[in-house]
Amino acid sequence: MNEEKVISGYDPQIMRRLLQFLKPYKLMVVFAVLGLFLSTAAELMTPVIMQQAIDKHIVVRFFRIKEGEQPLFADLKIPDDAPMIEGWLYLPTNVFSELSGREIELAKEKGAIDTSSYYVISRGGEDIEEVIWNHQKIFTLSEDYAAVLLEDLSTLPEEERMILRQRDIQGIAEAAVLFFILLAGGLIFSFLEVYLMASTGQGVMKDLRMKILGHTLGQSLKFIDKNPVGSLVTRVTNDVETVNELFTTVATSVLKDISLMVGVVVTLFLLDTRLGFITFLTLPPVFFITLYYRVRARDAYRRVRMWVSKVNAYLSEHISGMEIVQIFGREKRCRKEFSETSGELLKANISEMLVYACFRPIINFLTSLSIGVIIYFGARGYIENLISLGVLIAFIHLIGKFFRPVMDMAEKFTIMQSSMAGGERVFALLDQVERISDTGTEPLPDPVRGKIEFRDVNFSYVEDEQVLKDLAFQVEPGETIAIVGYTGAGKTTIASLLSRLWDVDSGSILLDGIDIRSFPLHELRKMIQPVQQDVFIFSRSIVENIALGSNITREEVERAAKIVFADSFIRKLPEGYDTILDERGANLSTGQRQLLSFARVVAHDPKVLILDEATGSIDTETEKLIQRALNNLLEGRTSFVIAHRLSTIRHADRILVLSGGELVESGSHSELLSREGVYYNLYKYQYEAGNREILT
Repeated sequence: MNEEKVISGYDPQIMRRLLQFLKPYKLMVVFAVLGLFLSTAAELMTPVIMQQAIDKHIVVRFFRIKEGEQPLFADLKIPDDAPMIEGWLYLPTNVFSELSGREIELAKEKGAIDTSSYYVISRGGEDIEEVIWNHQKIFTLSEDYAAVLLEDLSTLPEEERMILRQRDIQGIAEAAVLFFILLAGGLIFSFLEVYLMASTGQGVMKDLRMKILGHTLGQSLKFIDKNPVGSLVTRVTNDVETVNELFTTVATSVLKDISLMVGVVVTLFLLDTRLGFITFLTLPPVFFITLYYRVRARDAYRRVRMWVSKVNAYLSEHISGMEIVQIFGREKRCRKEFSETSGELLKANISEMLVYACFRPIINFLTSLSIGVIIYFGARGYIENLISLGVLIAFIHLIGKFFRPVMDMAEKFTIMQSSMAGGERVFALLDQVERISDTGTEPLPDPVRGKIEFRDVNFSYVEDEQVLKDLAFQVEPGETIAIVGYTGAGKTTIASLLSRLWDVDSGSILLDGIDIRSFPLHELRKMIQPVQQDVFIFSRSIVENIALGSNITREEVERAAKIVFADSFIRKLPEGYDTILDERGANLSTGQRQLLSFARVVAHDPKVLILDEATGSIDTETEKLIQRALNNLLEGRTSFVIAHRLSTIRHADRILVLSGGELVESGSHSELLSREGVYYNLYKYQYEAGNREILT
């Protein structure tokens, strides 16, 4: 087993190729990204709503500055509708966050500012006016507003305080409604984002699977030989699934995490520039540690995958060869070797866990450190009247949101690593192009007579190892030709070349005088079809197994089955022609499967037929029935019969004898026996091995 290749995290080339598969789903992706940003915005707005509720309706404090002293506070953003009462301008405390403590102290010395905590009430309403009238001494009044020190406000009875603060109570209720609207909106938008990206990921998976299958179906047998079935299935299932995780887990999460982290930083600066800058200074260590972790995690992941591959290879090899291990008494040696390999995997896993185990506590520590810095400087600012309590609480809440995505970095990086590796394997497969050229445009002769000619054909599966050498012969329409020879002589290769499962290296094969490469593949293979010894049966109904998706009616299917004597056993099955067969036809006998393959041929009506040892594994009694079916099958068709049992081809019109990829003899059964050449030796060998039926 080859070691699994592990690439270094994000690969832009693979990502670009994967993004090509998103084009059919671009509208869904746009709405998913829109939902992502809206859900992120809703998440960022919740601490801001909390801050507004605290500063405007819960912990409400106003400072006041002397009328005419505004030039001293040129940096302040004074609202146009700020209350003016008896020569004092009342401003919320958060307005003063742009001033330094020194500037405020200088203004206090000049009497330009009063930093006592006031509460300002908009006048109006009988209940409010009654409370103000009853406690005139503690209020500073104007026509529209009333101001009172917070310490004096706290001395009022609770009922009267509630009357004065009824607008705050209403504001808190409105903030709560807005808060829950944001939560509901975030939930809906998150659902849309997850659902749309999951649907997109599934669509991309389907397209990738179809791409791989279509790519594989168009390849030559050389491609199949180089890529075992298990490997191809893994590409279509496991590797494609890792690509799905890239879109549904990594891509959306990374995009949301980045937008959330950027949004947090922007929101911090919008709430309070000074505290935002202090908080920002605590973040660089997080980025450096994350970059360092990324490198260490990549190396750890690579080591784990390498040793997992080695453990799997060792297990696969030694379990498959268990008989040899036991015969030669290598059990103790195997245990020792596996213990060493497994021990290295254990070390690699512990090393990987160590990286993860260090990363999360460090990030937890940095989170607590940032919160501690915020509390320290924020509390000082609050005491010095530089920031509000709502801003301080919002900062603590937002910094938690900033570090949350950083904590998930371990899982996301591992998924990305796996997804990139899966994508690389998928595209490596798609980049293998070993298909039979299908550029033929010549229409098939009408009608097809079935004359076949091999003209100086050379072919090799492996370079410099020729299987066929200058092979040349002709077959007349309707003639039955048998091909015999020792193992490796090239008999089955002729069948593969006729149906263009492989292409000749040089020379040509002609159908009715025209090179078969001139015809479109699907048209050629309608006219030249093989019947193999190992008949492949699909897990479908008998009708579907005979028609194989072609435009063949049920009546034509039944007629074909009757011609090859398969109708009788089919009708005895539980559902007749609608019986669903087991995988590879396990609920049929070998002979029944062979008769089904004959029915396929009759239903599709090719002009040239290739029987590749079609009766090689059938008992004598069944062979008699199949021989009758063969007589009907071969009638009117040019036929090639490839066989090892010479008894099955004695009555062929002509027998071609191959040796070492060359045609060494040609003639009838009796003619070849009289020459006492290669065919005679084959005959004699089978006779001496006990195949006495040849003589009959």
